[in-house]
Amino acid sequence: MVELTEQERIRYDRQMLLRGWGEEAQRKVKAARVALAGVGGLGSPVALYLAAAGVGFIRIIDHDIVNLSNLNRQIAHWGTDLGRPKVESAAMKLTQLNSEVKIDAVNEVITPDTAKDLFRDVDVVLDCLDSLGTRMLVNSECVRRRIPFIYTAVYGMEGYMTSIVPGKGPCLRCIYPHDSASSDKFPVLGTTPGVMGCLEATEALKYVTGIGTLAIGRMVVYDGERMQFDSVTLKRSPACRACRGSVE
Repeated sequence: MVELTEQERIRYDRQMLLRGWGEEAQRKVKAARVALAGVGGLGSPVALYLAAAGVGFIRIIDHDIVNLSNLNRQIAHWGTDLGRPKVESAAMKLTQLNSEVKIDAVNEVITPDTAKDLFRDVDVVLDCLDSLGTRMLVNSECVRRRIPFIYTAVYGMEGYMTSIVPGKGPCLRCIYPHDSASSDKFPVLGTTPGVMGCLEATEALKYVTGIGTLAIGRMVVYDGERMQFDSVTLKRSPACRACRGSVE
């Protein structure tokens, strides 16, 4: 188990005061290896809060560059970053926020071939994507490797999140059995991925530390217009072509 330095004890003092956290949980956070699929609207707050919390290794995966239309919601990218690869832009901010965290910036497209390497050595994968097709690809790879996968999506002022732990509940293909066309452009208020990214980062930290109850078999639904949260029960599909046979 990794040890904490005196500087880390000072930096993480407030979260180590949480019931059940202490130095033991913080050491788990420091030892954790996390992958973020996407570092845009959702990935920005997720990456920033995981780095702030002291996650020891964060792999950020994205193949896009920063453009002006990103800046209403992608808070890891600033006006000075226009035209820059998103992983480079985000890596700079994360390193400035917490230089003790190792940032692995991967400027690649997630494909069936690249996914095998991108997720091979991590403890948990966080979905910060905007394409259902790519999400399904990541879901299949995580199910195959039995890696927990936290799904989060936004639309307008709405957000959705669930934790997918292979063998313990439904996977993303159980929830969305049929492929659907993805829109290249959809409405989103910048605060919506902010809210959902914070929830997603919280869920990842809960998984890493073993503290609290994960949203396995539950979809957390956020309605920003009514300022309301709901929870919808999800069922695993015995016929699911992605996770069939993976139940413990």
